Parts: sequence; structure tokens; C-alpha cells
Amino acid sequence: MARGNNLNAILHFEAVARRGSLTVAAEELSVSPSAVSQQVKLLEQQLGIKLFRRKGRNLVLTLEGEQLFQTSATALRMLSEARKNLGKTRETRRLNLRVTPSFGVRWLGPRLSEFIDRCPDFDLRVDAAPDPTDFERELMDLDIRYGSGNWPAFHCVPVLEDQVLPLASPEYLASLGGDEAGPATRLNAARLIDSARAMCQWDFWLWRNGLEVTSNTKSVLMDRSSLALQLALDGRGVVLESLAIAAPEVASGRLVPVTPDLPVFTFPAYWLVCPPRHLNRRAVRLFTDWIAGHAEDHVATVAALKARFGLRDLAIDAATELAHGAPE
Repeated sequence: MARGNNLNAILHFEAVARRGSLTVAAEELSVSPSAVSQQVKLLEQQLGIKLFRRKGRNLVLTLEGEQLFQTSATALRMLSEARKNLGKTRETRRLNLRVTPSFGVRWLGPRLSEFIDRCPDFDLRVDAAPDPTDFERELMDLDIRYGSGNWPAFHCVPVLEDQVLPLASPEYLASLGGDEAGPATRLNAARLIDSARAMCQWDFWLWRNGLEVTSNTKSVLMDRSSLALQLALDGRGVVLESLAIAAPEVASGRLVPVTPDLPVFTFPAYWLVCPPRHLNRRAVRLFTDWIAGHAEDHVATVAALKARFGLRDLAIDAATELAHGAPE
């Protein structure tokens, strides 16, 4: 008899011994009573002993059967507990993460290798998608969500602020009139690049700064911040973008502020979001601590950039001002 059949026969035997009935054991195992009876007989033939005797309608264990039952029940219980523990260990070492695409590619992606080095035994799954996670239907532990943070049913912790300002390549900025031209003159001559999913759009930025761009009919609307940023890098216009996304290009000088005399609009925009119960997961806690450290480093980097260009902040209430946008 094959070893696999031995285990199968013991499983059937243990169920009969525990239940005292072939029929009840068969219902528990979702097989027929004849299949259970056959497995018990095979086990008896292999061992060369009688495991049960009949007492009325019930099956009663023999002395040898009682000894085998005690041993097999203990062994099966230990196997079941080991399987549960392994499953729990596996779960604590897996992190399913959703992140908005541009933030995932431009900010999170370059830093993830450090998290992998810190937690080499973790299984990491990253889903880059713009839509928020449905935690009741999707196998996600954590969502790095872009928005105002108004999700009362969830645990929400701010990760990074958006710090929005107009940016262009040095060559394109020079074509707009250089330092002698004022903000309105520069932007009237520019092609304005918008990101469709950004909370702060050109119309709001212009209105909030009291600027009118009346002669400009050239504009581009991109579906992703990364696409809008690339167009500005290629010298095709002025992008209204966040230092959360564009800090490396500004630091390298490939992009420069177009209106350094106007404030940088600052507001919380990237959030760690999950149901409160997910905070009990070790993977979630480790990732939350890890990303908080990198966020602090990013804040220091951005502060240095703003000091370099003489930029000042203007705090914007995303939940009210940006939600309503510029007046019609």
C-alpha cells in the first residue's frame, strides 16, 4: 500500500473512531459510507489487527484500535496546528500594496529596493492603479492613496505633501522672456501642461494667484503626472507639478521654477490607507515605519530645494479650496 493511501486510511479511521459511525464519518469527509468502510478494512489488513467491533448499531474500538486512535488523533491535531501556524507565518511575511501609478514609478519605486533589503523574506506585491482599493473585495493590505484624506471609514496617515509650482526646462523658460518677464507674461507665452488626475489644476492655481492668462490658447492635458512631466522635460511647455514627483529633476537642474516669486502650494496629498484591523498585521506595521523614514528624508530634500530657489510655501486646504476649484 502506498504511503499516500496509508495517510488517507488513517484519516478515515480517525473520523470513524471519533464519530462512532461510518455514516456520520462519511458525511464529515464528504464521501460515501462504503468508501470509508473500504479504507478502514485496508488499514486493518495492512496492520493485521481488528480495529473495531460492533455493539448494536455502533462501532466500538478494540484495545489495539483505541491505541491507534489516540496516536493518530494526536498526530493529526499536530499536523493541523502546524499547517495553521505556517499559514499565519506566511501571511505575516506578505505585503499586498496598491499605489497610484506616477507616485509608484517616480517616488516609491526607486526606494523599494531598500525595503526589500531590509525585509528579504517578505513576499511583496505592488499594484500600480489609480482607483482606490475595495478592501472588502480585494486582497490588499495597504493603499498609498492620492487625495484629500477624507475617508472616514479607514485608518489614514499622511505620507507626503504635494508642493505644487510651475516647472519648465531651462531652455523653455529662456524662450518665455527670461528673468525680466513677469509671471503673467511668461505664462501667456507658454504652453500649459496639466495632469488630469492632479488635485491642483492650472485654472485654480492662476485664480488663487490672481493671474489672468488671456492670450494663451495652447494647452496639453495628460492622464498621468509622469507623462506631463516628461513633456516639460522635453521642452514642450510649463507643467504644474509637485515636488513630490519632480524633486529629482529640479535637484539636477533639468527643470526649474518658472515663477519663483510666487508661493508653492502645499497640502497633504499622499496617504497610507487601510481598514483599522490591518494595523495588526506585522507587514503593514513594518512598511508604515519604513516609509515614514523615507518621507522624512524627502521633506529635508525638498526644504533644501526651496531654499536654493528662494521659494516660499502657501498652505492650501485641499478638502475645501481644491475640492471646489476656481470659481466659474
